[in-house]
Amino acid sequence: MEQQRQLEPLQSSSSPKAAGKGIRVSIQGYEGSFHQVAAQQFFGKEVEVIPCATFREVVKIAANKKESEGGVMAIENSIAGSILPNYNLLQKSSLKIIGEIYLPIKQQLLVNPGVKLEDIREVHSHHMAIQQCLEFLDKYDWKLVETEDTALSAKHLHQHRSKHIAAIASKLAADLFELEVIAPNIHTMKSNYTRFLVLQPEEVAQPVSDANKASVNFHTDHSRGSLARVLSKIADGGINLSKLQSFPIPGSDWQYSFHADMEFEALEQFNTVIENIKPITAALKIYGVYKNGK
Repeated sequence: MEQQRQLEPLQSSSSPKAAGKGIRVSIQGYEGSFHQVAAQQFFGKEVEVIPCATFREVVKIAANKKESEGGVMAIENSIAGSILPNYNLLQKSSLKIIGEIYLPIKQQLLVNPGVKLEDIREVHSHHMAIQQCLEFLDKYDWKLVETEDTALSAKHLHQHRSKHIAAIASKLAADLFELEVIAPNIHTMKSNYTRFLVLQPEEVAQPVSDANKASVNFHTDHSRGSLARVLSKIADGGINLSKLQSFPIPGSDWQYSFHADMEFEALEQFNTVIENIKPITAALKIYGVYKNGK
């Protein structure tokens, strides 16, 4: 097994691409997955990824400075909605959000070199990817085989050199595994985006100089109108509340905490609002102050 090497922390989170080669981050899934595409979009093409089987493992490795310099984790999709367990992982961790990526999910039909459409008998991919492409797939009498991962399907296709099997995966997977895109962009919904968070340990994360977005978690004393008072303070401060997600507080009697994504024009504006809502919240945690990824 390759020995893990300790990495120096990023010098500036506001310009991660300048760090270049040598950055290692944990991702969920295999090489060639959309998580790797998101990591490359944020850190640059030279970023090294540590594939993880679960999001819990992503968070664990991202928090270990000896193994990585952080992690990239999907948090919501424009069609499927929020990935609620990942908000819980974020809440329990000591990681900070240093950035976000909005990635268009473009599915490609991949084959080994020389294979034609008429040669295909089976299509392999993750069940979600297959569902996203049914309008295209229904045109053909192919057997649809569900697998655990899109990129893994592409890898297996390359390894087995099959002339009768295709895979649905990313363009990056095609490049990594020397496959051909026989049919590009076969997904039905053309505006399908996944939002990814870029995470680093609190002691490593550097302030983002051009930040205009923040993620926080808070809960009130649950008295009548307490949530409305917090939301009014946020609105009065001129901040756009782009997301508000409620979560039950474990061990409580039907009480909830709230995840809020706030967009602002100046950091001072955000800081003022935080100071104004602190007295009317029972608890408040800032997950990160970063640059809007849209």
